[in-house]
Amino acid sequence: MTTEVGTVRIGTRASLLARTQTQLVADALTARGAEVEIVHITTDGDRTQAAGTPIPGTGVGVFTSALRDALLDGRIDVAVHSYKDLPTAPLPGIVLAAVPERADPRDVLVARDHMVLGELPPGSVVGTGSPRRAAQIDALGLGLQVVGIRGNVETRIRKVTDGEVDGVVLARAGLLRIGRAGEATEVLDPVQMLPAPAQGALAVECRVADTALETFLRSTLHDEATAAAVTAERAVLAELGSPCDAAIGALADVVEDLDDDGRIVERLSLRAFATTAEGALVRNSATGETKDAEQLGRSLAAELLADGAEPRGATSA
Repeated sequence: MTTEVGTVRIGTRASLLARTQTQLVADALTARGAEVEIVHITTDGDRTQAAGTPIPGTGVGVFTSALRDALLDGRIDVAVHSYKDLPTAPLPGIVLAAVPERADPRDVLVARDHMVLGELPPGSVVGTGSPRRAAQIDALGLGLQVVGIRGNVETRIRKVTDGEVDGVVLARAGLLRIGRAGEATEVLDPVQMLPAPAQGALAVECRVADTALETFLRSTLHDEATAAAVTAERAVLAELGSPCDAAIGALADVVEDLDDDGRIVERLSLRAFATTAEGALVRNSATGETKDAEQLGRSLAAELLADGAEPRGATSA
């Protein structure tokens, strides 16, 4: 099988997880007959993470902007992102070509002595760099001490094995992709821990002008059910005007339902939470048509705001 897109240069960050995610895309394109070259791009986020220094500004886009710059200036043809890291506002010159089938979006706990969250004694130290996770852990009322940590997946797990913290909360998708899912001591139910919007999903971008490549990427990689779900989730984020490091969670599932004529149809079931100015959690849910995914998310966000969720200003992530 041959293609008309030539050699496809795919940009990736240097971390194991980023390289693994990029390889998944590369393998799919190779199976369709494409010649693929993987190009390593170092981002500001990688540099600060390696140095253990704070992410500059809000942290929004620090893991994605360098890849997008490389795409726009022609060093690469395709960028592969963790979708949850992308700003919600589109970037001129770049198109979202495909959203592959999503991995498990749930969070997991990796804890000492194989304990689950409810078994950790009060005062136990749980590490996470996510305000979303911290807010939901605090809301459980278990008396756990939540501390901020940084680093890649391997570094965070090492903090548990070295005894620096009693547990860490991570995305299950990341552990699955690097072959370390067995180290999780608990998969957290979304009732307790709603994931970040688009967690577990990848976003594959190319230049707007590369229409043949866009068509090839979409036909090879795109999954409509995943795209509908993450569109709804990210619409919640966009409507709240929140950066991607805000304490906001959302999860949509494509579910079977019956229409008025008794026929089986697919709908989106969406759950989300945000925090009030005082830090309390506001939760809500909604169901709608998959074709109306974006409006479903925006409407649910409006309900959260009406219920007291704190607006975060202009959309930035």
